[in-house]
Amino acid sequence: QVQLVESGGGLVQPGGSLRLSCAVSGSIFSFYVMGWYRQAPGKERELVATIGSFGNPSYADSGKDQFTISRDNAKTTVYLEMNSLKPEDTAVYRCYFRQGGSDYWGQGTQVTVSS
Repeated sequence: QVQLVESGGGLVQPGGSLRLSCAVSGSIFSFYVMGWYRQAPGKERELVATIGSFGNPSYADSGKDQFTISRDNAKTTVYLEMNSLKPEDTAVYRCYFRQGGSDYWGQGTQVTVSS
């Protein structure tokens, strides 16, 4: 079994920054993909970014210049640095972990961008 625990969400003013963290524990293999998705009220879930075992990031076009994904393999933790936040970035952000053909999800952390 694999468990994901997210942290770092909250309320931030437009133009501000937040850093999300997701720590993974349990039965972890050598090769896995980690990432972040988000879902805003009334909208479908959308990819934010993923990062592979070798640290190669991939971003959705909408957040390519705004978000930075990174990972610490020693801690099996993935981070999402979010800058220049806008009200439309308001959503529940969920951590994602894939290994051996199985997907695992965190519980989600709320990010609200509002003045």
